[in-house]
Amino acid sequence: MQYKNLTLDKFQEDAIASIENNHSVVVSAPTGSGKTLIADYIIEKYLKKGITVIYTAPIKALSNQKFKDFTKDYGRDNIGLITGDIVINPKAPILIMTTEVYRNMALTDDPAISAVSYVVFDEIHYINDVERGYVWEESIIFSKNHVRFLCLSATIPNSLEFAAWIQAIKEHKVDVIKHDKRSVPLDCKFYDQELGISTLEDTKKQIDDQAYKYRMGWTKFRGPKPKQNLHISLIKEIKHQLPCFFFTFSRVRCQENAVALARQNLFETNPKIAAYAREKLSDAPKEINSLKSTRQLRQTLPQGIAFHHAGLIPIIKELVEDLFSQGLINVLYTTETFAVGINMPAKTVCFDSLMKYDGINFRYLNSKEYFQIAGRAGRRGIDKKGFSYAVIERRDFNYEKIKGITEKDTEPIMSQFRLSVNTVLNLIKQHTNKEIDSILCMNFNTYQKYGKTFRTEKKDEIYSTFNNIKKKLIKKGYVKDDKLTKKGKFASRIYADEILTGELFATNFYHDLNDFQVFLLIACICFEPRSKTEFYSKYPSKDLNILRKKIVADPYLQGDARFKQIKNITALVTPCYNGDSIFEILKNTNLLEGDIIRFFRQLLDRIGQIKKATDEDKLHNLIGSCEHKIMASLEEIDAI
Repeated sequence: MQYKNLTLDKFQEDAIASIENNHSVVVSAPTGSGKTLIADYIIEKYLKKGITVIYTAPIKALSNQKFKDFTKDYGRDNIGLITGDIVINPKAPILIMTTEVYRNMALTDDPAISAVSYVVFDEIHYINDVERGYVWEESIIFSKNHVRFLCLSATIPNSLEFAAWIQAIKEHKVDVIKHDKRSVPLDCKFYDQELGISTLEDTKKQIDDQAYKYRMGWTKFRGPKPKQNLHISLIKEIKHQLPCFFFTFSRVRCQENAVALARQNLFETNPKIAAYAREKLSDAPKEINSLKSTRQLRQTLPQGIAFHHAGLIPIIKELVEDLFSQGLINVLYTTETFAVGINMPAKTVCFDSLMKYDGINFRYLNSKEYFQIAGRAGRRGIDKKGFSYAVIERRDFNYEKIKGITEKDTEPIMSQFRLSVNTVLNLIKQHTNKEIDSILCMNFNTYQKYGKTFRTEKKDEIYSTFNNIKKKLIKKGYVKDDKLTKKGKFASRIYADEILTGELFATNFYHDLNDFQVFLLIACICFEPRSKTEFYSKYPSKDLNILRKKIVADPYLQGDARFKQIKNITALVTPCYNGDSIFEILKNTNLLEGDIIRFFRQLLDRIGQIKKATDEDKLHNLIGSCEHKIMASLEEIDAI
């Protein structure tokens, strides 16, 4: 079969045949094998019919990239983008959105998605994510029965079980399409500080050698201290296998490593890079040139060395992406977000470690994470082979663990289902008790436990969780007589921190506050403190003191730790409120520029939720003022 001037592989033809039969499809195929062509087929098919298709992505970066790609392919009028803080052309026949946005629309029975034909879930294995996995489950559970799904992932070892669950709860045919062959074979090796490029087995032999341990001065518990700048030694060895993604699980280290590599002068200066960068930034605010990240890129880019992570401002990320797509980057140090769906393969992928900090502890990657990243190696039609190299840390060497991670993706997708306050509120709002009982047993966790008898088994645990949340909501005045109160209806439109937001803005608490004080409250909800964050100026004021006293006097709010940050947060809120640009606010903290932009975009998202949730004119006016001030501060960023 020919499609888009390409001869399709059998797995693509099989998936298209399933779509023609109006089935849902779970496609498990390696990175770079052409899974997105199946999504393209769906889009073209239903675009001609004028029927809505939704494309969901796990992160905003992928949503934004798909918006650009689809706009180019299908025209701006046909493509919309919804990511919480950004809404573009929401009535378009093809809507791209983050999975959270789709889940919220499905849960609240939003009329905007009533006529959807297919929902594409890109990177469906995110259902494994401990914090966010429930979003994917609820997206499927609460979709209309006529909706069909295209679920895409590099590998799903238990794809048959996953498809059987969808088929059981949605009562339509779900086909599984597997394709195991990579279009470009992948050669996985390791890099050891003594051996250089080697196999895992050879590394194990030397580490297990007692004579070697004695010579190197190993203690009983720990090996030798790792050598510095192993990434430079590795790049020197693979200089003939570029371009390379060097995945580094630290934003700061991405930048530091790029600068360190540039100092080695391994690559000739390319004048095309400087010329393109000047052109790209010609209309950008001059303040961009004073940012630390921009100054560092000026040192590294001439040699085709760059870095990319979520802490950069959008235009700088775009610059790096553009240069890489033009083949002008030799080595790109990046975090794992670059491995999620972004269609920019390289010849080689390197890992500076197989361990990462997950917000709680340092842990090894799992096999799915490893192959998601390693799978970026090998450019179809260009490379005969892709290469993956993982730097070994001898002090934490675990042969069996590393072998299990890197030999084959054996990580099944597992349910991470948990009931949120928002889910409980919307279940009560839109369903009878009998319907709720039925819906509660539809999650993937219940199916994995009970199989085909999932509807008839008694699931005390999930019902107990539901009832406990419901009791709390009754006690706090959000539910009465199995119906939502006015406060409950408000909270049902809030998708995180529902009760806290309800206590602030669905009660009289905010009535004697001004817009600055409301701004501070929303900022406290959104701010995520980190141990190394510094604020160089804070702004005490009468308004701040009044607000703090009011919070302390409230029995519910006084115990919330987020309000302990309120004085620190004035470092960000006060200059924004006073009309300073984002570049002035950046001078007030050591937070990365992308993190500050993300913080203000989260504020816009929360403000948008509150606007939809309330019918109080006073609150609309207060948060509208906050919204205006944030958008004014971000204006220079958004205009480029």
